[in-house]
Amino acid sequence: MALRLAKDLPPTEDCVKCIYRNYNCVLCMNIDLEDLRAFVATAEMQSFRAAADSIHLSQPALTRRIQKLEMTLGVSLLERTTRRVSLTAVGRDFLPRARRLLDDLETSLLSVREIAERRSGLVSIACVPTAAYYFLPDVISAFTADFPAIRFRIVDAGANEVLQSVLNREVDFGITLLGADDPDVTFDPLIEEPFLLACRRDHPLASRASVSWAELADHRFITVGRTSGNRLIMDLALSRANVRPRSFFEVQHLSTSLGLVEAGLGVAALPRMALPAGPHPSIVTIPLIDPRVTRTVGVVRVPGSRRAPAAEQFYQMLLSRWRESPIDADPFSGRP
Repeated sequence: MALRLAKDLPPTEDCVKCIYRNYNCVLCMNIDLEDLRAFVATAEMQSFRAAADSIHLSQPALTRRIQKLEMTLGVSLLERTTRRVSLTAVGRDFLPRARRLLDDLETSLLSVREIAERRSGLVSIACVPTAAYYFLPDVISAFTADFPAIRFRIVDAGANEVLQSVLNREVDFGITLLGADDPDVTFDPLIEEPFLLACRRDHPLASRASVSWAELADHRFITVGRTSGNRLIMDLALSRANVRPRSFFEVQHLSTSLGLVEAGLGVAALPRMALPAGPHPSIVTIPLIDPRVTRTVGVVRVPGSRRAPAAEQFYQMLLSRWRESPIDADPFSGRP
């Protein structure tokens, strides 16, 4: 089956030039869907052999499809070496578009009646890991009980990556900490939660009713890297209060900092959602004060963007369930 590539096009002056003509001819291109599938599989697996096996083609046939697609587009999408396959700059830009074209086509080929009745389809979500781990499975479970044929694609990534996935229209919407100030998206806040101190039960601070940020200077403090949205929120709030605890460990993921706390290597400030939901055998949480630092988790979407009925239905359920059943934000939960 061939697909006429006439959507998600760049401005006319940025269109790919036809290698045979002197004018823009993107609208005239007939892109073979199997060529797109071959490219996506190869890009994801970074191996011609693995990609060929996954889509049940011989390796020479896969190579011919990639070459045909590159010739049609007039650009190189892959860089080939003796050891591996990698994407060119154009290939990296084209990959999410190719995925979206295939996903859109698969959805459109389903029964129109089933899609209209929200009985089947695909929902694509980008989500910060803490929300993906704590809340999202519960909502998906409730949703699939009513719509068991609907499939999900979840991109769990950092706050900046989630926002970028939404802006690139790679997903239907995102759940993240950032986006309220971005003019290109709408941000629907879901919950505001505090940052709490996590420490082991045998730590000197474990029996405290509360701990100030300034007191953390006397303890080994574990923090996340500067590229983290949570780090940005903490740094902004603490700079206004003229407080800056010195980090002893720096990690990239909140789950890693929690593991270091459990091992007794230090203390960490984490949002409530990233902490154990109930009593933990070795970790307690304590309110952090002076100042009280919070983060807002919400849903980001591109206003006016087209969403399949399944995605819209899930979005409405997400808002409803999160607001009706917010997480336990009691900062004293989990104390000894």
